Amino acid sequence: MSDILEVQSVYKKFGSREIIKGISFSVKEGEIFGFLGPNGAGKTTTIKMIVGLISPNKGSIKINGHDIQLEREAALSNVGAVVESPELYLYLTGRQNLEQIARFYKNITKADIDNIGNLVGLNGRLDDKVKKYSLGMKQRLGLASSLLSKPKLLILDEPTNGLDPSGIIDLRNLIKKTAKETGTAVFVSSHILSEIQQLCDTVAFIKSGVIQSIEKLNQEEVTELNHQAFETLILVTREKEKCLDALKNISHIESFKLQNENNNISNILISANAGSIPDIILDLSKQNIRIEEIYKKHQQLEDRYMELVKEVNK
Repeated sequence: MSDILEVQSVYKKFGSREIIKGISFSVKEGEIFGFLGPNGAGKTTTIKMIVGLISPNKGSIKINGHDIQLEREAALSNVGAVVESPELYLYLTGRQNLEQIARFYKNITKADIDNIGNLVGLNGRLDDKVKKYSLGMKQRLGLASSLLSKPKLLILDEPTNGLDPSGIIDLRNLIKKTAKETGTAVFVSSHILSEIQQLCDTVAFIKSGVIQSIEKLNQEEVTELNHQAFETLILVTREKEKCLDALKNISHIESFKLQNENNNISNILISANAGSIPDIILDLSKQNIRIEEIYKKHQQLEDRYMELVKEVNK
């Protein structure tokens, strides 16, 4: 998959204050990329630079291969955006809203509008007045308007603002469907950690204008650390001493420690080679050590976020 958005060594100052300090990242075709950080971290400034509202002092931003500074029109022709609640004509129908937007582009047909309406789940409601739409339907129409030009990059700034839990789930599924079916690269800025975790493939943590880490969120993928793939496991046993002693000699295990103990049941935290659970079970069973349970421990995004923020604040 090719890189649709490429941000390379970008800096931005306002007066003498440096807001963005050399950030770099890329978003691939069909990827949903989350951008997380506290207030004042530089999220909004970054979005404004991506869409050409302000210019970086140094560095480059390319969209589908076009530099936003040198080829502004070509770069922005590949961008769609939904910023919080979309601006819509409430007295017009959904279809009429899309027709107004279609006037700014070439060769958008009635069939294109119908197809976009179907994609975002508004089939059968496009000819209703927007003032009759729920907030969730308005978000769907806003997304449809941003997709009408078939952009390569979709930018979503706090897309779930104001939605109830059902609307959040619907919008999340819709964004995933859009990225998968159209190959659109999606850049999501949000402060809702749980939503980023459930929506995105990749997340960048930004703090004080610096990207602290860029990490994969797909829990089926293996995190690369120091060129060796590891995963965190929880092993539950009633034979603590025998188990701890045996773990020292299992080659698949990088490190381990006793996490907690309650009523003679011990939880042991293990860092091991990815995919090694069957081998660990086999090695322990050969030594007649009974295992009550063993499973992968998935770190919550909130834990990782706080870990990075604390590191920066030390």
